[in-house]
Amino acid sequence: MKTILLLAFALVVPCHLAADDEGHHHEDLTEAQLGTVHFPSSCSAAVQKPVERGVAMLHSFWYEEAEKEFAQLEKGDPQCAIAHWGVAMSLWHQLWNRPELAVLQRGGEQLKAAEHLHATAREKDYLKALEAFYQHPKRSYEKRAAAYSSAMQKVMQRNPDDHEAAAFYALSLLAADPDKDNTSRTKAAAVLEKLFAEEPQHPGVAHYLIHTYDKPDMAEKGLPAARKYAQLAPAAPHALHMPAHIFARLGLWQDDIDSNVRSIEATQKEAAMHMGGEGHQFHAMDFLVYAYLQTGREEDAQKIINEVRAMPPMKDMYGMGFDPHLAALSDFQVSHALELHHWSEAAQLSPVEGTSEGNRSFAYLARAIGAARSDNREQARKEVGQLEAIQKKAEANKKKEPWTYDAVSDELTIARAWIAHAEGRTDEAVRLLRPMADKDRGEAEASEGIPVHEIIADMLLEAKRPADALVEYEATLKSDPGRFNALYGAAQASEQVGQSDKAREFYLQLLKNCDGSKSDRAELKHAREKMEVRAGK
Repeated sequence: MKTILLLAFALVVPCHLAADDEGHHHEDLTEAQLGTVHFPSSCSAAVQKPVERGVAMLHSFWYEEAEKEFAQLEKGDPQCAIAHWGVAMSLWHQLWNRPELAVLQRGGEQLKAAEHLHATAREKDYLKALEAFYQHPKRSYEKRAAAYSSAMQKVMQRNPDDHEAAAFYALSLLAADPDKDNTSRTKAAAVLEKLFAEEPQHPGVAHYLIHTYDKPDMAEKGLPAARKYAQLAPAAPHALHMPAHIFARLGLWQDDIDSNVRSIEATQKEAAMHMGGEGHQFHAMDFLVYAYLQTGREEDAQKIINEVRAMPPMKDMYGMGFDPHLAALSDFQVSHALELHHWSEAAQLSPVEGTSEGNRSFAYLARAIGAARSDNREQARKEVGQLEAIQKKAEANKKKEPWTYDAVSDELTIARAWIAHAEGRTDEAVRLLRPMADKDRGEAEASEGIPVHEIIADMLLEAKRPADALVEYEATLKSDPGRFNALYGAAQASEQVGQSDKAREFYLQLLKNCDGSKSDRAELKHAREKMEVRAGK
């Protein structure tokens, strides 16, 4: 439902990096730490390993460090054409952002600088393909991304033994046609699965397979790659985090937690070494807070929130002057209150100063929900007014940032639906939410809010329509396996319609997910009591 937090961290690319960066420790990074790639080049023998190190970093989306690596290559071998390609590749974060004009111009300058340098036919293929994206920077992003993907397909076809070309082509498919349907994902999977069988140690192949299958209906297929990827590139924070995308989709909460704990530790360690990328930890924390809240470990979730709150001001890793820890603090507090159904707390949350309109709107949504669920409809309407004002601002900037407008519009719909429900107009609330529910893609992060099917289910259960509610809870659990509140709600609804065996299954799954939890949540206490009663029988 909401993707503002990640987009805020990944909106633009780094400013020009200083050549003498004090944190340039790449010579210590080996294949065992970054994964094995094979990228022959016409550059001098002295820089062959750094070339492949830079490519391995690209495959793990370690863009800031990849840019440093390739920039250093330009100095080590001024005739190395592929170094310019590497810098230009580092500037475009294919699944994360749409580079602004200044960045497109920088990338174009890098490719132009390579034109008069010696390069093999294969290297020229790579350079020309990337030009398809950077040329004509005022053309739409979609057209340029599609042109690059088409060009990379030809690079792959002309170089059938080059696994790097095939891997980058698969990634380009995901970048050119994100989330519209499974057509591009299926094409990418066909390329990547073949590579994975032939070269299981390749970090990019495992990584891109995870992205390919990062949807509820495909996640199971991504489990082998998820189990493998972190082992291939344990030095890259994103590689340690990325398997969590599949684990969260499948409700494998401990695996999800372990992945993100390791990723955060790696990010903080490398930030201490001045290697950059400090902002990566907040995306992992987003997943970690969510997983803790699904497993009855709300105290651990609160510890993360406290840790973020105690952080000093910082600049985002992409040089925006945007403080990512404030955005994380804002969204994590909102999620904590909503997931735990602390309605009075949610109604009193204040937007964190210094955050974007997207983060502020999430806070106003929480206030609206908390007020509506506390029967304070007057306050709820005031919060809707705040959301409407943000939506109006976002509409003026819709062409540049459509995701902000879409997210705020969805939040407005949810807030209005809760007010309608509070006023006894539950059918109207469900009608408002149904189009959103039909587009649900599953949740994996705290900043994404509550699944819409679960919202509908909660409304229907309160309206004493347990059979209808059960249908919605089960729909939630199909796209979001293992969600704490969906499991508990489904158990409650099952009991109320006389399906005691089904209720027992839901309670048991909830207790299994929360094994070892020290939580005093009433839902867990009730589930344990129910199982003890059945055991006594």
